[in-house]
Amino acid sequence: MARPKQFDEEGAVEAAMRAFWIAGYDGVSTQELCRATGLGRSSIYNTFRSKRDLFERALRRYMADKNSDTFALLDGPGSAREKLRMLLYAVVDAPDGDPLGCLVVNATVELGQRDPETAQLLQADLQRRLTALSTTVAAGQRTGEIASGRDPMDIAHFVVATIGGMRVAARGGAERATLAAIADVALAAL
Repeated sequence: MARPKQFDEEGAVEAAMRAFWIAGYDGVSTQELCRATGLGRSSIYNTFRSKRDLFERALRRYMADKNSDTFALLDGPGSAREKLRMLLYAVVDAPDGDPLGCLVVNATVELGQRDPETAQLLQADLQRRLTALSTTVAAGQRTGEIASGRDPMDIAHFVVATIGGMRVAARGGAERATLAAIADVALAAL
């Protein structure tokens, strides 16, 4: 008879997510995952099968958390320009400057070209965000808040690249004023 699990699986995924977010996939050993999650090696492998599977669960968790906030904002009330401003300023005003940057950006840089499964997961996530952003941009173009001379998908790519760059800058120690200036320049370009 199998013993019931004696730990909080979601809490372990959350702890692993933070460890991967700080050090990257390659930068976290199995022993460090054991320390971060409070689990033994056998519990990690029995529950998550491998470090790779635990990483994928952590990345999916991160994406779901971040995307739910983004989609709620983009689907909520307000003008398109104000939604984009709020999205950019969510990076500017992240708690404590969010020194960890972005797990999606980090995973894209570290694994995007060498791990096809992670690349596929990251691409699907990107497409969902681009679709939501381009829909918001197109709505703003219809109301005249955003210039109509550019393809909404091109603008969505610009916004995603700007946010990614801001998160990298934050991880590198950029101050709030610098991040705000980047956001303001991006908004002026719309």
